[in-house]
Amino acid sequence: MSNSITGHTGLLCLLGSPVAHSISPAMHNEACRQLGLDYAYLAFDVDEEHLKEAVDGLKAMKVRGWNITMPCKNKMCVLADRLSPASEISGACNTIVNEDGILTGYTTDGIGFREALKEEGFLLPGKKMTLLGAGGAATAILVQAALDGVQEIHVFNIKDPFYDRAQQIVKTLNEKTNCHVTLHDFSDKAILSEAIKNSDLLVNGTNVGMAPHTDRSIIQDPSLFHPDLFVFDVIYNPKETKLLKDAKVAGCKTANGLYMLLYQGAASFKLWTGKEMPVNIIKEKYFSK
Repeated sequence: MSNSITGHTGLLCLLGSPVAHSISPAMHNEACRQLGLDYAYLAFDVDEEHLKEAVDGLKAMKVRGWNITMPCKNKMCVLADRLSPASEISGACNTIVNEDGILTGYTTDGIGFREALKEEGFLLPGKKMTLLGAGGAATAILVQAALDGVQEIHVFNIKDPFYDRAQQIVKTLNEKTNCHVTLHDFSDKAILSEAIKNSDLLVNGTNVGMAPHTDRSIIQDPSLFHPDLFVFDVIYNPKETKLLKDAKVAGCKTANGLYMLLYQGAASFKLWTGKEMPVNIIKEKYFSK
């Protein structure tokens, strides 16, 4: 947000429900202030039922772009005119760019994951990865990691609707990328143990261990960790989950999902403005670890 809103100020926004807790307005408005960009970023509580009406209104007002959060990420893909490769495969998008009424959907969550790992000195290409979960965050990570050159991904999930949906996504990734992706039932502990043993990276893409249930870990046997394993948890409340604590004791390098949130926002910001978000300033002000 610039220092003053005028008749020239452009609008960026967040759609979803609930959105009152979101850090996105603070982050994007600060970035616009720092770069002298005449935009204001607002959050609007919109459910799936009213998403099309909201999108039609934003198009009519020539709004440059917006983020989409739950529960609207899948429906927004249907309303978009074009999709990025990651959004096309995952069937979800969290960012829309409006070019003269043509809406292009992107998913930047996986990019945020990649950049958060890069911040820790971990590069994805050629690595072997075990991913726990097949929901929204896990799927975004899975698709982008495969597109970014991860050699092998083992996905584990319980037999639920997310598992069923993941089967098609895994099939598509095996057809369209050079990554070898396999989907497993989470209850198969022998295969899980073998996958982690041979992995460079273990990712928790579920909410197991999130506050207030901080005594829980998706990996109940800490002997599965090995010192060559990097362990990433998408959860950032608490900042160090039981999973990360146990992994650290075993000698693993670890990271939480806080910077994933930062860098997915930075990727959206660049799509709208063409500018790099001043991440160091934003990090210091809103993302202290």
